[in-house]
Amino acid sequence: MKILVTGGTGFVGCRLLNLLDAPENKIYILSRKIHPKFKTIVCNFEQDEIPLSIFNSVDTVFHLAGFAHDMRHENKIQSLYQKVNVGVTIRLAELAIKSNVRRFVFISSVKAGGLPFFRECASEESKNKPDGIYGKTKREAELKLLEIGRKSDMHVSIVRPSLVYGPNVKGNLGSMLSGIEKGWFPPLPETENRRSMIHVDDLVRAILLVSEDERANGEIFIATDGTPHSSREIYDAMCIALGKSIPKWSVPKLLFDMASLIGPHIKYKVDKLLGDECYSSEKLEKLGFKVQKTLKDMNETGF
Repeated sequence: MKILVTGGTGFVGCRLLNLLDAPENKIYILSRKIHPKFKTIVCNFEQDEIPLSIFNSVDTVFHLAGFAHDMRHENKIQSLYQKVNVGVTIRLAELAIKSNVRRFVFISSVKAGGLPFFRECASEESKNKPDGIYGKTKREAELKLLEIGRKSDMHVSIVRPSLVYGPNVKGNLGSMLSGIEKGWFPPLPETENRRSMIHVDDLVRAILLVSEDERANGEIFIATDGTPHSSREIYDAMCIALGKSIPKWSVPKLLFDMASLIGPHIKYKVDKLLGDECYSSEKLEKLGFKVQKTLKDMNETGF
């Protein structure tokens, strides 16, 4: 089977390629960076046209690439979010249809469905406002992609990962892990908040499942490990994974509450650290998905 992967050099993409790497699969990467193992078609989505020829004989497309976490002000770079997250996704799907690609899997984000209401575990049916420009553009891409799928014979499935962890984790979790390792990240209070997560290896198994199961055609699936975790649980798991003793003290939540009063920017950061972001993966589980790794296993396998 000939497979085309975008975002194959990223955190999730690398693990997906490990799973797909088998004698019966011929794998191609569409990326700005040359992959050391797989044939790479170099393409910068911010400026290059996507060549139609790369879809010749392709059976399945896994579209993981996207534009996110830019440190510049979101409103100043909205056009890039729109171009990469929406324009490129739709263009890839249109070219895939022209080349009779059978399956197209889009990796979106729980941000497309918006932040859950207080103490809610949001599902695919929740009608919350998308979270930020990133979530808004991911949601727009989802809706247009599903419409394209309805008008064609191509199997289209969408996966919304919750917070992804695992070896070589990036983003906020990576910064937190580095801070704990270096000793500057303070012990968090136990607030019993609920944050949904999923190990990167379970996520790629979910991605493969929705690409193969006919019941997943035209559907969106949230991917979590099924067990919400508090921020303090995550902190403790990182300590164990790093071989560090878990502190018996914590910074009082009152100090975080006081810091939130400084301004909206600080409040946003505190909410991201100690707030709820709970999602349900019941729909994915009904396809037969079962996690193989949990946060508690990380003391044995590494974070």
